[in-house]
Amino acid sequence: MDEEEALARLIALAGTSAAGASGAPDAALLRAVVEEASELGARRALARLGLADAAARDDMVDLRQLLGAWRDAKTSAWKAAVDWAVRGMLAALVVGLAVKLGLPGLLR
Repeated sequence: MDEEEALARLIALAGTSAAGASGAPDAALLRAVVEEASELGARRALARLGLADAAARDDMVDLRQLLGAWRDAKTSAWKAAVDWAVRGMLAALVVGLAVKLGLPGLLR
């Protein structure tokens, strides 16, 4: 019996038990219906995304590693840019101080 058939049977069972004495199906039956429906929906969503095969787990691991590497590279690039900007500003400050103190005249 496949999942769709199991869900259909649970829904039919819930419908027949709703006509019982209390007028509502019991909690265990409703829980089973919800679990089957959510499982079926999750499998359909994964199938639509192309992640329903056996290699999907490995693909997700690879994608996570790739994303982690991208984040590390982005962080490194920002750190390098800030490092170069600070070095440039310090160099400009040293050149400015040298000019202010008249050090270029000493080089002549």
